[in-house]
Amino acid sequence: MSAAWIKPAEFSPADETGTDLLVASCLAAAAQGDVSAYFDLGVAYSTGSHGAPCDLIEAHKWFNLAAVAGYDDAAQCRADVADEMTAREIAEAQRRAREWIAATSRKAA
Repeated sequence: MSAAWIKPAEFSPADETGTDLLVASCLAAAAQGDVSAYFDLGVAYSTGSHGAPCDLIEAHKWFNLAAVAGYDDAAQCRADVADEMTAREIAEAQRRAREWIAATSRKAA
């Protein structure tokens, strides 16, 4: 019996410009109060996808904002992320969420 080797396909790096634009567009939508953008940013930061670094503090912040705004799955995602964080990291995420709310409510006023 002989081994059949799989020939590797040509590898090309992902288009980071496009993924960076995805996070940027989500941030812009979040600044306008788009709740699904809050959730999408939480997913991006919790998984390190779409050009966002893996950052559990930022992920918790965005899931928290989405949960407070009524996004159904966000509270469970926030809890899942919190299981991997220290109390200090959770406190920092909550502080950042309060700062976001304060900054965006000032713009609306």
